[in-house]
Amino acid sequence: MRYSLLAGLLICAATLSGCTEGVLDPKGPIAGAERQILFNSLGIMLAIVIPTILATLGVAYWYRSSNWRARYMPDLVYSGRLELLVWSIPAMTVLLVGGVAWVGAHDLDPHKPITSAVKPVTVQVVSLDWKWLFIYPDQGIASVNQLTIPVGTPVSFELTSSGVMNSFFVPQLGSQIYTMPGMTTRLQLKADHAGAYRGLSAQYSGEGFADMRFAVDAVPAENFAQWVDAARNAGPVLDGRAYADLAKPSQAVTPFTYRAVAPDLFNGILSSGMQPDSLRLTYQASQRTEK
Repeated sequence: MRYSLLAGLLICAATLSGCTEGVLDPKGPIAGAERQILFNSLGIMLAIVIPTILATLGVAYWYRSSNWRARYMPDLVYSGRLELLVWSIPAMTVLLVGGVAWVGAHDLDPHKPITSAVKPVTVQVVSLDWKWLFIYPDQGIASVNQLTIPVGTPVSFELTSSGVMNSFFVPQLGSQIYTMPGMTTRLQLKADHAGAYRGLSAQYSGEGFADMRFAVDAVPAENFAQWVDAARNAGPVLDGRAYADLAKPSQAVTPFTYRAVAPDLFNGILSSGMQPDSLRLTYQASQRTEK
């Protein structure tokens, strides 16, 4: 008995240890609402699963061969009560779980702005092989594999891909969303607590997929302003030529920043045919025109 209890405690500890830095440890309103939907669905299903398990054990015990009081009815063909029980409970479960998911999905629409008195920070995201590019259009800077956001401020993401379809996911902030070439997806997130969070690609995209992670730093507003100032004074300029070089496949890229970004670069990446080589040619043509 003692060893069984110890084994149970070890299993529980191992299970709960996996809850940190994940969807069960939310640090923002979107992730918190998603966890609540998960718990609500789990509660509804357990309300059916647990009685079913107990009923199965009870039936097996009652109809054991040594229980002479159990009624043996080999000729039973139909029972309206049993049919009602068998069909109504699963139907009710599906309706309840489906209703929770449907209402929650509409409340957490990725396009829906987060209500806040603070102006959102816009971040344009490009998934590359195999790294992440974050462009801050209002601040005029960019970063690779490093997403810095102010605490308590909604972040409005515009996301696309330079090649294959990918998936942007910060488990503790919520809402995985896909990135696709030539298309823009939108996502609204907010961090309620300062800290360092894990960002990742949730869509297999080739050889360097395992290293396609990024760090998310949620910092106070004054620290975010300091980070922006530091980024503006260091690093190269992200123009068409620099983007073409960045878009070449590479793995385990160390985070770094760009001090400036070419105007409308994100829309250029989105435009039809504006692949890295096309952006390089466009940049060269613009340089010749200016001369």
